Amino acid sequence: MIKILFKNSLIILLLFFSNHLLAQGLKGKVTDSAGLAIPGATVQVVGSKVGTSSDGNGLYALKFPSAGAYKVRISFTGYQTAEVAVQIDNTVKTMDFALQDTKELLSDVVVVGSRSTPRTNIESVVPVDLISTKDVKVFAQTDLTQILNFVAPSFSSNRQTVSDGTDHIDPASLRGLGPDQVLVLVNGKRRHTTALVNINGTFGRGSVGTDLNSIPVSAIERIEVLRDGAAAQYGSDAIAGVINIVLKKVTPYSFSTSFGQSSSNALGRDFSDGRTFQVDFSKGWAFKNDKGFINFAAQYLQRGYTNRGGLDTRPLLYSASPTKGPTETEAAFQARFASLKAADDARAAANGLDRNNMRVGNSDSKNGGGFLNGQFNFGKTTQLYYAAGFTHKTGSAAGFYRLPTQTTQIDLSIYPNGFLPFIDTKINDYSFSAGLRGKIGTWDYDISNTSGENTIAFNINNTVNASLPTGISPTSFYAGELLFRQNTSNLDINKKHTFDGDFLTSLNTAFGGEFRIDNYQIKEGELLSYSNGGRLIGTSPTASGAQVFPGFKPSNALDKSRHNVGAYADFEAEFGPRVTLEAAGRYENYSDFGSNFSYKFTGKVKLFGDVSIRGAYATGFRAPSLHQQYFNNESTQFVGTNATQVLTVNNANPIVAQFGVGALKPEISRSGSLGLAGKIAKTFTFTIDAYNIDISDRIVFSSQYARERSGGVLIPTGVVNQILNTVDPLAQINSVQFFTNAITTNTAGIDVVLTNRFNLGAKSSLILSVAGNVNKTVVRSIQGSDKIESDPTLKAKLFDRLERSRFESSVPKNKLNITATYNVNKLSFVARTVRFGEVTYLNAIDPNIPANGLPTQLDQTFAPKWVTDFSVSYAAGKNWSVTVGANNIFDVYPDKLYIDPRDNQNNLSGNPASNYSGGLDNTSNGRFLYPRAVSQFGFSGRYVYGKIACTF
Repeated sequence: MIKILFKNSLIILLLFFSNHLLAQGLKGKVTDSAGLAIPGATVQVVGSKVGTSSDGNGLYALKFPSAGAYKVRISFTGYQTAEVAVQIDNTVKTMDFALQDTKELLSDVVVVGSRSTPRTNIESVVPVDLISTKDVKVFAQTDLTQILNFVAPSFSSNRQTVSDGTDHIDPASLRGLGPDQVLVLVNGKRRHTTALVNINGTFGRGSVGTDLNSIPVSAIERIEVLRDGAAAQYGSDAIAGVINIVLKKVTPYSFSTSFGQSSSNALGRDFSDGRTFQVDFSKGWAFKNDKGFINFAAQYLQRGYTNRGGLDTRPLLYSASPTKGPTETEAAFQARFASLKAADDARAAANGLDRNNMRVGNSDSKNGGGFLNGQFNFGKTTQLYYAAGFTHKTGSAAGFYRLPTQTTQIDLSIYPNGFLPFIDTKINDYSFSAGLRGKIGTWDYDISNTSGENTIAFNINNTVNASLPTGISPTSFYAGELLFRQNTSNLDINKKHTFDGDFLTSLNTAFGGEFRIDNYQIKEGELLSYSNGGRLIGTSPTASGAQVFPGFKPSNALDKSRHNVGAYADFEAEFGPRVTLEAAGRYENYSDFGSNFSYKFTGKVKLFGDVSIRGAYATGFRAPSLHQQYFNNESTQFVGTNATQVLTVNNANPIVAQFGVGALKPEISRSGSLGLAGKIAKTFTFTIDAYNIDISDRIVFSSQYARERSGGVLIPTGVVNQILNTVDPLAQINSVQFFTNAITTNTAGIDVVLTNRFNLGAKSSLILSVAGNVNKTVVRSIQGSDKIESDPTLKAKLFDRLERSRFESSVPKNKLNITATYNVNKLSFVARTVRFGEVTYLNAIDPNIPANGLPTQLDQTFAPKWVTDFSVSYAAGKNWSVTVGANNIFDVYPDKLYIDPRDNQNNLSGNPASNYSGGLDNTSNGRFLYPRAVSQFGFSGRYVYGKIACTF
């Protein structure tokens, strides 16, 4: 009896504690919109520390301190955060949550392109791509420009090589236009540009872009790419469109790390370089009682260099090429040359001077930074918001190898076997934005201030100043610094009116003003980085300053500022449920070049269901950057294989006035677009948009106006010599280049984005997307100053065939992206293949004219290529996932550059002494075997990687 009573008492006690433990609880499952479990989702009681996360099957269990009314927040990276009110009593309730994928949201998605209610990308009046966190982190690309290059068909960017500062900041293009014709926003606020102006032989030459890689990927919630002219709404630079980066808000703890490297075979060699290590972190905290949030994200990225350079084809590395004596027989000359070459080769072998003497590929890079994003709510209608970021990036990129034979550029007592110089940079990027938004009566207001700064310090290593007396030159130099700083103040007010009539149902009215200050600085380098020590090699002068990158001189140093004031008005009206029309106008006045007015009209008509036709017409402008107006330097650049001293002058320099060129003007655009967008059968979405963009007064960086010579002797009657002699009678300047408004272009194309989701069962789904872009840019006219137009020599050098090809054909004319994501149980398989269309390089001198004596192959078109990525992820536990994969899994490379038979150290097509020529192709003596003057998809080959991610 006692045993039975004890047993019953124990059962009752256990039931009591069990009920107590489970009382006042909530349990259930967290899934996506297709019903698939989401492991690691955060389930938080708003305003308290009570919370948990879902397990590997998406299940959660939450205990409440007492009965009552609560609000529960459910969040997971890549999905819209949900908040639900629940009434808790003394029972355990069951409640499941289905989170919407960012791409499927019906509200609060797209903020660019309209100042009215945010819309989805298929409901917007202009084309907008939406790229979520999942899109940017599913593959191994770790910096933002490379991610967008493979995700967004209308976006193009590739790392550059042997191009000075451009090795460290990737130029980018939207819709085939320049890096400076796309506006970048962060949380809807203007982002400052980089301090670098691209002046070397790369895509985007002469332009100034934004360093997207200074924004940690871990800080990004989504990216909105507005593919339409928007200067009337956002001001200068938005000719091609707008990229708006939206930062994370309330998110769980998120951590990931990855490691990978190249595993490639090319040029008859195996490569295992480009080792990359990445680690990132993010977490967003909600304040109690819905008072706001704060999110912090950080990322560190270390990337090793890659090298896909070819072997130096010059016959002699230590000895100058001999010439045949006047009485020497051919046989004797050939024998002497053969003996000289044998000794030269033996010396190179003994000293370890490798003919693979360049680094042609990605630079070394270390990039660390963080971003803070937050908001504090004052009541229900007023919010104080802020965002701050800092990134520190260092890089090391090689220049051209200096051989022992290049005596005017080398000190043999320091580098008897030559040297490979390095341009090492330290890039700091700061930004801070703060604002207050709320209501005054029935009007919404937003007042904000955004500041940003980008600095680039240049340190030149493993080099010499060859003009200094023998043996005393340092081997490292501080060459100076570039700085760009911007401060933007904005006031925006808007109000949405609703009407009961059948004709006009709503009208959103928006007004705003902006005041912006730009500041650009060049800071001089140390004395020996630019000075000339007077050393001669025989009678030949030696090159001044640090080899590969002479420092900025005191005469180059400057500190220039400007300001502008802008005002806009924007009206968006809805006529019933089917018709939306918008009109916007913007006036801006700049302190340096005057004023501009831009306007835009857009419209959307719903045809049936969720299918709409939309279109836009807009004018726009791009103000000339302070960099383009004021950058100046003296540098050693290579024309063919010859090093020359090039003077880059700004438009205030009297030399530019001698060419009849005045101050820079803004670029003016006129653009139109027409498209279809919609959703069919709830899972299939599509957008198809055609566009046409005309731009006049585009700013170009001229070709080099070099002094004319014949047999090495200056031609006194040469037109360039006559111009330069007026300011440089001692002929110390060899060539000059400058910025000028010179061309009119037309860009036309079409963008297509198709996405469908297939539900294959309770635990599996397939998402298939196809996105493509077809694009063509044509230079319609070239118009220089009256003086340049009056002389064919000056006209030809202003904008030659090579510069024309940079605008017309240096980025793919088309791109197609096909992506499939298959989820089953705890596994996720993602495959993506991208077809990069053809690009074309045109030689500066026309090889199709027989009198020029050049191979016609110098003009070269590089065929389209498919690049395929694949990854597989496994949810290893409640909060952990592991991913392995490969980018460019089939190890695809671009077509090789044409190499002429005479560019061969063994002289297979003629006598070894006199037949060699490295000037008949674009490989720089066999060392560049893949194209670098055009931008297709890079040439690093296959990259394999592994990644671990944790969310809790």
